[in-house]
Amino acid sequence: MTPEFATDVLVIGLGPSGACTALALADQGIRVHAISRANWLADTPRAHITNQRAVEVLRDLGLEEEARKYATPWEWMGDTLFTTSLAGPEIARLRTWGTGEERIGDYLQASPCTMLDLPQTHLEPLLVKHAAARGASLAFNTEYRTHTQDDSGVTTTLRDRLSGREYTIRSRYLVGADGARSRVVEDAGLTITGQHARAGTMYVLFSADLAHLAAHRPSILYWIVTDSASFGEIGQGVLRAIRPWNQWIAGWGFDLAQGEPQLSEAQIIERVRVLVGDPKLNIRIDMESIWYVNQAWAPDYARGRVFCAGDAVHRHPPSSGLGSNTCLQDAHNLAWKLAYVIEGHAGPGLLDSYSLERAPVGEQVVARANQSRLDYAPLNACFRDPNAAQPVRAGLASLADPGPEGVARRERLAEALRLKHYEFNALGTEANHRYVSPAVIADDALPEEVWKRDRQLYAQATTRPGAKLPHAWLVGSDGRRVSTLDLVGKGRFTLLTGLAGQPWAQAARALNLPFLRVLVVGEEGALDPYFNWARLREITEAGALLVRPDGVVAWRQSVAAKDAGDAQVQLRAALQSILAH
Repeated sequence: MTPEFATDVLVIGLGPSGACTALALADQGIRVHAISRANWLADTPRAHITNQRAVEVLRDLGLEEEARKYATPWEWMGDTLFTTSLAGPEIARLRTWGTGEERIGDYLQASPCTMLDLPQTHLEPLLVKHAAARGASLAFNTEYRTHTQDDSGVTTTLRDRLSGREYTIRSRYLVGADGARSRVVEDAGLTITGQHARAGTMYVLFSADLAHLAAHRPSILYWIVTDSASFGEIGQGVLRAIRPWNQWIAGWGFDLAQGEPQLSEAQIIERVRVLVGDPKLNIRIDMESIWYVNQAWAPDYARGRVFCAGDAVHRHPPSSGLGSNTCLQDAHNLAWKLAYVIEGHAGPGLLDSYSLERAPVGEQVVARANQSRLDYAPLNACFRDPNAAQPVRAGLASLADPGPEGVARRERLAEALRLKHYEFNALGTEANHRYVSPAVIADDALPEEVWKRDRQLYAQATTRPGAKLPHAWLVGSDGRRVSTLDLVGKGRFTLLTGLAGQPWAQAARALNLPFLRVLVVGEEGALDPYFNWARLREITEAGALLVRPDGVVAWRQSVAAKDAGDAQVQLRAALQSILAH
């Protein structure tokens, strides 16, 4: 007898969000089938900046150490340069991605993970390999056509692009992770708000040994300000290190009104040589691509049994490096909820929380990425004199002028660079999400959160429901340090308390739920000799936190329970509310 459902979850797309969803579901033993229209995975190293929250997702899935093998390490992401060419005189530098002395402590306190530069060409195979190894089924050269849903499942029509055969597959749920031109979003009737193709950029992937120009000042991004005629009025390009220091991307904008640039290989090589500053540089052009700046997002990520994630629902430029990070976090949020509903641990109402939690994050990311592009305007103004016959040359000359005009221009440049911290050192933008949904039980006794420092620049650790559990170093049974984040997650809820909170621990154990673990800070394996957790927990030692599988605090009790019976009543009620049972 043929089962009604060929798979529990069908995932359309194997980009970061689709591959991560497939992996996280397979990791929990859920039947998942994921397809890709392409013959393989990402063919260009598009997304690359991998922030701490995204690395925490990889850590939770057991992939952090392997990811480091393919990534440019944090310390090499370093200084972002503004220069006349890679070989030419520098104009300014900015300590970025938290590597500067003023910010490195903030980043080290926020997470057990450092940032990485992990190009999409390495991230996707890593996710897909482990998804398959853990039980996900995969199909390439397979095209999504359409879907229909009913009260019990989704019927999706697919097409084998090699044979042309169309067929249907029945699943309990459908996940659309099919990118910025998502057919699933369209067929599901989800609305996309905003504007597409606000600007255009040409990227050229090339190979050349530039170690002599870059290894002593390691960075991921080198912004080039040039008066070369080949760049016309644009006067600017970027060199991005892909594999230090012999594989690179050269990028520059183009005028949408004139259509996509049609450049010969000789013209492309000329432009790359200008950016590098070496007219005889030996270059191998590996690939050319065009991409457009979008400012669009979906206010709602779900319709019935269909859920969308990643670029399908938030479309924006790479500025601020938020793209693949947000995709991974969408997947991490959605996968455990689908798994719990399928396994019967939760009611279908739990899935309503996905869109409520992630859509505001997507809207914020789209706004921030586009604002980061706009924030280059004050910087670019410092490099140009619009009234001169050669604006860039005159502007750069003025920057070097020892007189009053030079002083004023340099002061403006310093201020313009400070503004770019909101793109390159925006730890708060990456870490300060606060979820509001039925999957979080608000602490009504709490006043509104007060931000002690700039919310976009600085992470604020808190155990308030809706926030990510703070990172604190504990000491494990083997004497090695272990993060609080390592002792939660991995597909399970965690009841976290202290030595004085034994009633909470007894209550959680008495419930005997397969998806609920108990963590008592102060017991063997979770000692707090630094008293870091005592400083961060914001509750008494006898209080309790209920932490979701995605590391988010779902419920908090600041003080002791009367006894184990009282604790069990409270804990059971909290779980029933969160899990929509």
